[in-house]
Amino acid sequence: MVMDQFKTILPQVRALLSSAWPAQVRSFLDGLLEKGLLSKEYHQALLQEPDGEALARKVSLSLLEKWDLCIGTLIQCVRRSGNKLQTPGMDGVSSRSRATDQCAAMESGPLAEGSYLGLLQSDINPLQLLHFYDQPLAPEEDIEYSSDADTDTINYDQVNRLWNAIEDEGTGEAYDRIAALAEYMFSDRHLETEGIFGNIGPDEMVNEDIDALTEIPQKSQKCQKRLFLDNPEPQSDSWEAKRRKPEASPAIPLVTSNSVTVSSSNNLTPKGSLSPPPGQVAKPSLPSMEETFLVPTSPVLACLNFNGGPIQLIPTFPTLPQGVFHFTVENGVSNIFLYPASSGGDAIIQSLPASPDRHGSTSPFTPSTADMPNMPEASALTSQDGKTESVEQFCRALHKAYADVPEGPNNHYIDLDLTRTQVEKNSKCLEKELVIQDWTERQKARVGWREVFASTRGQKRETRVIAVLGKAGLGKSTWTQEVCRNWAQGQLPQYEFVFHYKCRSLNLPGNDYCLKDLFFRLCHHPLEENEEVFKYILKHPNHTLIILDSFEELEGQDGFLNCPARPSPGESQPIKGLLAGLFQRKLLRGCTLLITARPKGRFIQYLAKVDSLLEVQGFSPEQVESYFEKYFQGSPSDRDEALKLVRAQPYLLSHCYSPAVCLSLCQLCEKILATKASAQLPSTLTGLFVSLLCSVMRAREKGPSETWPRNCLAGLAELAWELGQRHCNVLREDQFPSAEVKEFAILGDFVWPLPTAREPEMVFSTFLLQNFLGALRLSLSEEVRDKELPRYLALTPRKKKPYDNWLERVPHFLTGLLFQPLSSCLGSLGGVKQIGLVCKRQKVLLKYLTRLQPGTLGPGKLLELLHCAHEATDSRLWQHVTAGLPSCLSFWGVRLAPPDVHVLGEALKAAGKDFSLDLRNTSIDLRGLGILVQLGCVTCFRASLSDTVWLWGSLRQSGEYELLRRSTEKFIIDPFKVKSMKDVEDLCSLVHIQSSENAPVETCAPLPSIRDLKKLEFALGPVLGPQGFPKLVKILAAFSSLQHLDLDTLSQNKIGDKGVSQLSAILPELKALETLNLSQNSITDVGAMELAKALPSLATSLVTLSLYNNCICDTGAENLANVLPDMVSLRVLDVQYNKFTRAGAQQLTASLKKCPHIETLAMWNPTIPYGVQEHLQQLDSRISLR
Repeated sequence: MVMDQFKTILPQVRALLSSAWPAQVRSFLDGLLEKGLLSKEYHQALLQEPDGEALARKVSLSLLEKWDLCIGTLIQCVRRSGNKLQTPGMDGVSSRSRATDQCAAMESGPLAEGSYLGLLQSDINPLQLLHFYDQPLAPEEDIEYSSDADTDTINYDQVNRLWNAIEDEGTGEAYDRIAALAEYMFSDRHLETEGIFGNIGPDEMVNEDIDALTEIPQKSQKCQKRLFLDNPEPQSDSWEAKRRKPEASPAIPLVTSNSVTVSSSNNLTPKGSLSPPPGQVAKPSLPSMEETFLVPTSPVLACLNFNGGPIQLIPTFPTLPQGVFHFTVENGVSNIFLYPASSGGDAIIQSLPASPDRHGSTSPFTPSTADMPNMPEASALTSQDGKTESVEQFCRALHKAYADVPEGPNNHYIDLDLTRTQVEKNSKCLEKELVIQDWTERQKARVGWREVFASTRGQKRETRVIAVLGKAGLGKSTWTQEVCRNWAQGQLPQYEFVFHYKCRSLNLPGNDYCLKDLFFRLCHHPLEENEEVFKYILKHPNHTLIILDSFEELEGQDGFLNCPARPSPGESQPIKGLLAGLFQRKLLRGCTLLITARPKGRFIQYLAKVDSLLEVQGFSPEQVESYFEKYFQGSPSDRDEALKLVRAQPYLLSHCYSPAVCLSLCQLCEKILATKASAQLPSTLTGLFVSLLCSVMRAREKGPSETWPRNCLAGLAELAWELGQRHCNVLREDQFPSAEVKEFAILGDFVWPLPTAREPEMVFSTFLLQNFLGALRLSLSEEVRDKELPRYLALTPRKKKPYDNWLERVPHFLTGLLFQPLSSCLGSLGGVKQIGLVCKRQKVLLKYLTRLQPGTLGPGKLLELLHCAHEATDSRLWQHVTAGLPSCLSFWGVRLAPPDVHVLGEALKAAGKDFSLDLRNTSIDLRGLGILVQLGCVTCFRASLSDTVWLWGSLRQSGEYELLRRSTEKFIIDPFKVKSMKDVEDLCSLVHIQSSENAPVETCAPLPSIRDLKKLEFALGPVLGPQGFPKLVKILAAFSSLQHLDLDTLSQNKIGDKGVSQLSAILPELKALETLNLSQNSITDVGAMELAKALPSLATSLVTLSLYNNCICDTGAENLANVLPDMVSLRVLDVQYNKFTRAGAQQLTASLKKCPHIETLAMWNPTIPYGVQEHLQQLDSRISLR
């Protein structure tokens, strides 16, 4: 049934669109939009469709099962447009001459490019264009074509274009089962419908017989262009045979009560009945757009003169179903086009009852389902979103599964700050790493969680891989669960399916997993397997979101890019091959794949293959307060007291950027406030977790024995360490050493049930707790040898068996547990029997740490040492570490989180000497930068220019003028290397800020950072160099102390003659310039001449001038030679690898005799004969040929 509907509708839509004015076609599409038959997005896509044939097919597909309603809409839109469709000649004007005039003016217009949108927006009459392009061509331009209906519509290329357009435009919901129609259109056959006019005779169809028509003049079947259609591509022989038009194909211009249908056929139409003769079959026709076009007429119109022949009026029955029917009858009558008169726009005549198996269609010509048993039901093809009931049920069940997931004990969710980032190549190890962004860059790159999934243009129908990276404990897993919950609430409408996986649950053996298993068996919410749902997912991959959480917990992470992945979704393979197929974009191509991982894990090797890369930043101070407010939402007074306790311990407060630490602090504050006694929080993270465990153990002392809590704690610590060695923090219930350990862990709130697990599983409450328990096991277990403890600190490189630092906080907790007072630390947790073991291990670590020289460690290892010493709270160890700090500290390339800033500040204050800090490329925030800048022991510092300017603005706004003054005096930028356009902009901002009203100091003197800049390098390369140098030149005069200006780089800046001319204009203001390097900048004689004019202004300061590897010829060499005697301070001139010849070299040599102050003239050039160069060198030994 659906096939015949499409077969009937398509020719009518094609004919209607080809005969309508552009404004009427637009009005028709607008009418469909107003009646809800088209979406806004698809309406815009149709307006932009350049192919008329594709437009007709897309509209026909949209109107399946709605044709009765839409034909009235078309008539109404045509009438509302206010333009009557006319044939060329109805107004007595020669159509051929009018078309010629208009089309000549359009020869270079949008129609020449085949733009259908351009025709829609124009006022050109398409009928005139039709006659213009119907003119005979010159003999050499003759192109034969066939207007046969079958061959014009059944075309592989057109169908492929239509199919691809539907997929690419993202409007596939209404065309989910178009593949069945494609099978029909690709086939070489047409279904025959017998007896369509079997019960309708000529007397019933018309009121009077058709009179004989005069012969219609012959029309040429050769055309220059085909309106609205692409040029036909070469076809095979079989297709050419199919395209041949029958020789005896008569045509009859036919007029209904509302329209005229004119055929372009040139044959004589005989007198006859509309009914087919016996044995003949009436077949629906699919005409080309040149064959028919519609003209509205008056119902009383009987005959019109059209070019060379009359047009016969045939009124149709008003009781016919409201639709358009077009038939080719093999009795000499072809291209009969009928539709009934309608007085109302959308009135549907109900004269014929609906057939029970025709889905409400009133058309007697619509076949039933039995006629086409292999075709899908119409309801499945024409439903609003293309989804069957089983797919809808599956979607509802999936929504309910995510919506019903309990939030768990940590239900105080705060939206995380995500920033877009990118990767950079590490020049040392050729690995990809995340770019370290400045604070100002992060503010510009912040995105909300909805923006993470925003579609990107140009990547439709292609798998999109999104990676969210962040340190452990920053809330990545909680964020993915919140995404699933938001989707279940309808906040991600672009996805119909969301599948969430914990990577540890995919560590499954065997090779018998296919894509269907991944969606139905292995998902955290396994649902009933359904083949129809699976096929729907395969047809709509862009509606599927797959989340792989905690990639570091996946076994066999290496080789994802090279792992053999089978592209067939039904083929069995290992889990790794299945995931690799998704990542390699071979399976379910077009889906969205979201992966969360740690920035230092194995996933770092795949960053180059990720489409969208985001980084979790952690909590801001405002978010920390919001978290405490949610935790203590029932008691504002407790919230205020808890915040007061935390603010009294700055080190713990700095750790609150991690949601995991926020939770642990809230839990401890809640216990302290419940006792109603005056108390304070510990000063270290080790003390925080010791206090939490001790409070639980005191509550469980009434167990089976006094040692029961300690034994259970030791068993839980052993389990935490074993899981950490396997890079896992989830355990099954049967993995607990005993029922007592399980009970202790659950009652102590150390483990939580995992709500999204397929099997009963539990997870440690925080990753930090697992780290602490692992360190506790190393401190108390007799299985660990004493001499092995330094290995776990990982402060010095080891060639043999280096420690796998997956539990990254173990070194901090290990030193804290062993060095903090026994009575309040391990004595409480392990008992008095462990005191001897603890003391022995403490001595081993102390000996190892005191042998370390902090000045020999890299910035990352130095920070680790400072954290270990701070957690130890041992005065001897702390004094040794701080005393060994070098005076110049650079943390370039190491991220400084808030705890790092706090520990570094405490160490600088305890060292008792002055320091110079380099904080560039550390991602330090403004608060941390302000903490370090205000230290009296910091005499100067370097930081991001943009961040420093922001800091000055915030200090001025807060009224901290003293700190503002000190920060401006300490800030330095010498030497400065411009490596990006951002560096140019930041340098310009620094120069402009002094003259603005927001200047950091109220003085006319230049800023110390500007005044003291002595060396400036410019290395933007050949692309950005010519763009950035003009901006740099404008501010160069501000650097009055500039001594070294280096414009040379290996990639060549190529500032050219224009850049040298701009530089020459400001050289007189650079009085202190001693070195000018203009090598490899594509300078010619023009630039050399401009430079020579400006060099005398530097006669007493310039010492070195380099013009190496440019394009200077003899004229430029002559200009330089003339100015050399005036350069009394010049010592070195380098003009090697230029293009001057013997003449230029001789002029420089002659000038050199007048310059006794010049020590070296490097002059080797490939354009000078070597013998000449040797001769010149013999004349003056200062000439260098190396």
